[in-house]
Amino acid sequence: MQLIPDSLRPEAALHVARVRDNIPAGCDAILIGFNANIYYTSLRFFRGYVYIPVEGEAVRFVIRPMGFTEEKDVIYVRKPEEIPSRLRELGMTLPATLGLEQDTMTWSDIARLVKAMESPRVINASPLLRAARMVKTPWEIGQIKEDGIHHAEAYRRFTKAYREDMTDIEWQVEMERILRLEGCLGYSRVSGQLMEINLGSVISGDNADAPTPYDFAMGGAGVSPAFPVGADGTTMRPGTTVMVDMNGAFNGYQTDMTRVWRIGEIAPLALEAHRCSLDILRELERIGVPGCPVAELYNKAISLVEERGLTDNFMGHRQHAPFIGHGVGIELNEMPVLTPRSKDVLAENMVIAIEPKFVIPGTGAVGAENTYQVTPDGLVTLTRFPEDIIPL
Repeated sequence: MQLIPDSLRPEAALHVARVRDNIPAGCDAILIGFNANIYYTSLRFFRGYVYIPVEGEAVRFVIRPMGFTEEKDVIYVRKPEEIPSRLRELGMTLPATLGLEQDTMTWSDIARLVKAMESPRVINASPLLRAARMVKTPWEIGQIKEDGIHHAEAYRRFTKAYREDMTDIEWQVEMERILRLEGCLGYSRVSGQLMEINLGSVISGDNADAPTPYDFAMGGAGVSPAFPVGADGTTMRPGTTVMVDMNGAFNGYQTDMTRVWRIGEIAPLALEAHRCSLDILRELERIGVPGCPVAELYNKAISLVEERGLTDNFMGHRQHAPFIGHGVGIELNEMPVLTPRSKDVLAENMVIAIEPKFVIPGTGAVGAENTYQVTPDGLVTLTRFPEDIIPL
């Protein structure tokens, strides 16, 4: 069995080339061991390492699983200490300066690799890998579009899974079942050692105002102090909203989408805030063209919120999130992050999620979130599902 099928070799080579293009001057090679970056450079996850020299072919050192055909770029090793000798067998010299993923590797892993590679000077390769993954290839856009189709199809079946007097947990379990039957892989790969998430959040009523330690737009108390986020067992009652932010992840790439359901009639302020969210999305879709500073998207959203007098409710109420969106791809939260301090600029075929959300005490959360492709004509929605508040 080939590690990379022949049909995907050109795509994998393109990803490696994008990584190589981001290697700074003075660095001779990078050694990748982080799950998301292994998948990005090989289009398959395995336990091991991907070695990318500035010049020459990438080499994949596989520890597990067994069964791949050994080729010049696929070599089995038992441990990283074997990498130097195998590189020399390929006629490669060891790097004087080596990039390692210092943002994701443990100190002990880094120390072991430095010793194994005969003590090169080390730079942090994590930022260059995030930069390489920010702009998607046409193949990646295709994967994300396909993900969005399945994501929306699952959302279409959520309403029918609702029963009167259900708790938010009970409804979420039904949603997870629907997602898995639609083909969801059953995980959400996220960036950051302090980030944890299951298949997403279902947040009913005032649970939306419960602060969480995680860096999410919405909170929720959760059902345990071991994982304090999202649904908390609240029975969904008339006069409240239920925000559903269940993730995609159908093919190794992801889409992010939030929609809101209501039980009975809800407060006029909640309806006004939801309309503001949609107005923000329409405006950012218009201005979000290549060359637009990411900070401009954030600032435009804030100006629209201030015009409506909704600042206290925007991106939380008791606790506010300092962003309105983020990149999406192999990980749910990639670069760029839509903050007022961002120095990033939109480029064609970036994929970003924008999530202008509000918390209305006594009612719950409102607002919509879509995943977008950046195009010369603005932001194109990849999560096509009605955005209005849906009655239960």
